Amino acid sequence: MQSRMVTAPDSLALIGRLTEQSAALDLDDRLAALRREIDGRLVFTTSFGLEDQAIAAAIFTQDLEIEVVTLDTGRLFPETHEVWAQTELRYGRRIAGLFPDRDTVEALVAHQGVNGFRASLEARHACCAVRKVEPLRRALSGAAAWITGVRAGQSAARAQMSYASVDREHGLVKVNPLFDWTREQVLAFIGDHNVPYNALHDRGFRSIGCAPCTRAVAPGEDERAGRWWWEHEEKKECGLHAGHPALRRLAPAPSQA
Repeated sequence: MQSRMVTAPDSLALIGRLTEQSAALDLDDRLAALRREIDGRLVFTTSFGLEDQAIAAAIFTQDLEIEVVTLDTGRLFPETHEVWAQTELRYGRRIAGLFPDRDTVEALVAHQGVNGFRASLEARHACCAVRKVEPLRRALSGAAAWITGVRAGQSAARAQMSYASVDREHGLVKVNPLFDWTREQVLAFIGDHNVPYNALHDRGFRSIGCAPCTRAVAPGEDERAGRWWWEHEEKKECGLHAGHPALRRLAPAPSQA
């Protein structure tokens, strides 16, 4: 299927149609509707969290023509790699892994140190840009739509997003098919459909990213409180879902001194 970039008038009409339809559809039908309504490549990016596992299951069991890819940052938990393998075995489908550029990672580590991202917010943003944002650009190049596991209940910042929108950064339509679901609904779907999930969820990890940047959360904490927990700002994102220029910079070159 040939990719087609969505034009502004087309995308606004499409977003309205998808959003209106979604209220009456379950997850399977929402994803089938996306495939039916959108011409070109559809790309779903998974980090193997609960939401992503539910979406992947709905794609795979319906054999939808939607590409499923993951961004392997090089710092993932072993448990994340394990659920990746379990998911491929369960559904008989390969999940493409995109990796950061080797030279850029080497330059980043030479400049920051292996865990230098904890030194400052700017340093952490640089690490996320190298390990996540740049591979995402490659994943979405030429795509017509990007599907994600964002939910409104994950954080106050994410509650300001929407079911469908125009992603101007990548020039496509972005759809969050579980945007209006609660965590309890996602857990019920996982249980009802026997979907593999990351074992870290049973140990208090509600949102799972890179191993050095993720911890379990305490009762009553926000779902994403365990991400970059040493930072104090309210809006904590890696740059995939937040169009801030600082998050999109590649790491600075190593000092020549």
